[in-house]
Amino acid sequence: MAETTDIPEGAIPEATVTVDHPGLPELGPLEDDSLDSDLMTLNMGPQHPSTHGVLRLELKTDGEIVSNVRPHIGYLHRCFEKHAESLTYQQVIPFTDRMDYLAAMNNNLAYCLAVEKILELKVPERVEYVRVIMCELNRIASHLVSFGTYGMDIGAFTPFLFAFREREDIFDLFEMACGARMLYNYIWVGGVSHDLPVGFIEKTRAFLDGFAAKMDEYNDLLSNNKIFIERTANVGVLPLEAAFSYNLTGPNLRGSGYKWDLRRDDPYSIYDRFEFDIPIGSGEMGQLGDCWDRYMVRIREMAESVKIIRQALDGLPDGDVHETVPRNVRPPKDTECYFRSETPRGEMGIYVISDGSNVPYRVKVKSPCFTAIAAMNDLCRGHYVADIIAVIGSIDIVLGEVDR
Repeated sequence: MAETTDIPEGAIPEATVTVDHPGLPELGPLEDDSLDSDLMTLNMGPQHPSTHGVLRLELKTDGEIVSNVRPHIGYLHRCFEKHAESLTYQQVIPFTDRMDYLAAMNNNLAYCLAVEKILELKVPERVEYVRVIMCELNRIASHLVSFGTYGMDIGAFTPFLFAFREREDIFDLFEMACGARMLYNYIWVGGVSHDLPVGFIEKTRAFLDGFAAKMDEYNDLLSNNKIFIERTANVGVLPLEAAFSYNLTGPNLRGSGYKWDLRRDDPYSIYDRFEFDIPIGSGEMGQLGDCWDRYMVRIREMAESVKIIRQALDGLPDGDVHETVPRNVRPPKDTECYFRSETPRGEMGIYVISDGSNVPYRVKVKSPCFTAIAAMNDLCRGHYVADIIAVIGSIDIVLGEVDR
């Protein structure tokens, strides 16, 4: 696997994307809306089956070649940040579930850690371990959806069935713990809603023991499939400089060859106690930073999450998970904080301002999916219309988080 790419000192060069795609004509200007233009405007979405939500892409095409892509968002606007201004700190937590609804545990954690930071609240050791176990299980479940739906986007249906088979096993564990399978309200300010039930640890270990063999199936089915490689290698190439200029994070940044993961590089909770690797793109099937690299980073990250969960299960201490849950969250007046955590789709930032009441004055969310969409034009220009589907699936967006 490639080593961390060095970043030159000084300003990052202007973001450009060069794709070695033989047979493509010279690209025209970035955008041409004049009446004399020979470019055709196509709308992909907002209810397109492969846009992973209600996203509309306005395509300018020269024949089958895409010369410009303009994303249109806002079809799923949920007013999360406005809702937070009229709810107590505890009541906001269920709304965080519904931003990235595929990784609700991670959303819960990011928000609760931000509030605990402004309260200067330290939670018990058992709570820290339980949170890590749940968030890493949710990371695997999220990446399974990415893997399964990406295969279906390209035209392979079987990986989708295989991925959801293991995802259901994880949902069974979540249902044991808190009664919910997808939207949990599990991680609370100062603790968690329920302690781990009897039998949870044993069932989790059984799942982890069988998951390694399942990942071999995934790679045989899709990762090393000749057709899949031809559809994703050298497609949607994103150089490291461009990834930085668009502020991409998570697997989309690591797919361009840069080792950056908040769990290791800016540790929070107890992640600094665990040994795990950070997979990055290596260009092994095409150019560094292409769709295949971004896809493969997520596949390999699932194996690293298994390592973290095993270590957390081995070190899980006894204790009361409700010991430090406050009855009334009321941070000091005129205080504020910013906290960021590593969700399955990148860095989620939570900015909280308190006016001294039990209702936040302001909650602002920085979404990793929102920044990823900004790179769509550079990722897609020069490719065929059919390749746009491969690009969208490779950046793994959730529109509930984009239109928060």
